[in-house]
Amino acid sequence: MKPIAALHDVVTPWSDGLEPSDAELDAIETEMPVVLAEVELLDALIAMLDRPASEFDARRIRRAHNRVLTARRNAANRATGTQVSGDAA
Repeated sequence: MKPIAALHDVVTPWSDGLEPSDAELDAIETEMPVVLAEVELLDALIAMLDRPASEFDARRIRRAHNRVLTARRNAANRATGTQVSGDAA
């Protein structure tokens, strides 16, 4: 009978590939504004689940939705290499 331990190569081979690469970290960093905007929109939608929507709630959702669209547009423009007005040269 073989003993099983978490760091034995038989069970879990340990390699340097377990950490994200610099390219993967850069991709996460680039995508983070979109993720944060989507979380804000989700928070606004969740807040409305247990109560009727007020004018304030509708405005909050509309603004959060606009932030998601803006973040996605900026991410797409960065991916294609074009500049958005207001970006640093």
